[in-house]
Amino acid sequence: MHTALMVILAIVSIFLIATVLLQPGNSDGLSGSIAGGAEQLFGKKKSRGYEAILKKMTVVAAVLFIVISLALVTIS
Repeated sequence: MHTALMVILAIVSIFLIATVLLQPGNSDGLSGSIAGGAEQLFGKKKSRGYEAILKKMTVVAAVLFIVISLALVTIS
């Protein structure tokens, strides 16, 4: 049981790292702070598309990572 959880934890951690690295950055640089400040409040909602899918996958992977880690601590 312990070995199986360790293998699953390794797979989930690699998946978590990959989903975090695939997400685009939030900073637009200096031009984004001057010209596109209102877009953060009123426009360009990223509720669809690959950004939303990656965000959901990252949340699921993080929750799985925490749950499996806690299970390993309680077993050992």
